[in-house]
Amino acid sequence: MQLRAVVSESARSQSLHRPLADRLRPATFEEVVGQQHLLGEDGPLRRMIDSGRIMPLVFWGPPGSGKTTLARLLAGVGGLHFEQISAIFSGVSDLKKIFAQARERGREGASTLLFVDEIHRFNRSQQDSFLPVVEDGTVVLIGATTENPSFELNGALLSRLKVLIVDRLDEAALKHLIARVERHIGRTLPLTKAARRLLPDLADGDGRYLINIIESIIELAVPERPLDADALLRLIQKRAPAHDRAGESHYNLISALHKSMRASDVDASLYWLARMLAGGEDPKYILRRLVRFASEDVGLADPNALVQALAARDAYQYLGSPEGELAVAQAIVYLSSAPKSNALYVAEKAAGVAARRHGSLPPPANILNAPTRLMKDIGYGQGGARFFDLLRRIVGLFNEKEREIWPNPAFPQ
Repeated sequence: MQLRAVVSESARSQSLHRPLADRLRPATFEEVVGQQHLLGEDGPLRRMIDSGRIMPLVFWGPPGSGKTTLARLLAGVGGLHFEQISAIFSGVSDLKKIFAQARERGREGASTLLFVDEIHRFNRSQQDSFLPVVEDGTVVLIGATTENPSFELNGALLSRLKVLIVDRLDEAALKHLIARVERHIGRTLPLTKAARRLLPDLADGDGRYLINIIESIIELAVPERPLDADALLRLIQKRAPAHDRAGESHYNLISALHKSMRASDVDASLYWLARMLAGGEDPKYILRRLVRFASEDVGLADPNALVQALAARDAYQYLGSPEGELAVAQAIVYLSSAPKSNALYVAEKAAGVAARRHGSLPPPANILNAPTRLMKDIGYGQGGARFFDLLRRIVGLFNEKEREIWPNPAFPQ
């Protein structure tokens, strides 16, 4: 009895020291918040659960959206042994050991669900090692990734996995998590109404991060003195918005900025700029895109747009961050507000197509210089009068004042 009491006390102590997010991990699919498009009626996971047959999957979604939890619960549905590894810390030798153990279980009639977190971190050869064991059913592979599988997983592996998108948690789901935590601890969080409204925004769609915030509040706040919004921000130190300077979000945000400027939406353009800067994007990359935008999307509708973009680049290089970021914002406001024309872009592309299609056509002889007698004898420079007549007629389209700025001594008088 004494030994049992000691073991029980040890287990209770260990449970208390587990992170709150782990203690609150859902034990059933009914406890999962959000993801109704997967778990609701006719959702793909709901159909697997009802059939009791789990197929190889890859969960694609942001951090803290429940990818690991869903994989654990799926193992329970099929009565599978759950094995979890992270591609950050594992290599081919670890995979070979897991595959050997899975084959041994298979001979004893047990199946293995292998959950690979951050599966996109494996290189091509490591990803190829999954192919035979997925094909022969040695393991039921479930991967999790925050990056677009289309770019990060090789085609052979991706063709064997069903991609399911796991959404970031919305405000309703985050509020549900807050209520669950309060039921678990048996009291209301010491927050003012304003701070309580702010709490889901601080989580930024990440349920695990939300629970970690709440755990900090529980440990550090004084119940008799509720935290207001400012005190909550000082306690938590809000993290930067999600942004990966090399991953898909990098391209998604620059695309959002580009499309907003093209639509002349100044407010949206400034917002996406702020998101990128807050996420640590290099302003020089943004400025390169602005210079391109000035020629491609504004073009000759406002030739000064290119001047503005280049001036913003120079200002930023001169001032640096954060002072130079105002020049970037000024260029974005100018480009968003400017009239748009892609005529220059279309013409340049059409000229390139014509140059490739027609090969090495020589220039017409009548527009070539004839500095030698031989070149004159073979027709260089002849018929130039007709060419200049054509130019004169083009120039004649301008009014007299505009024509005065077109003096060209090459035109015959």
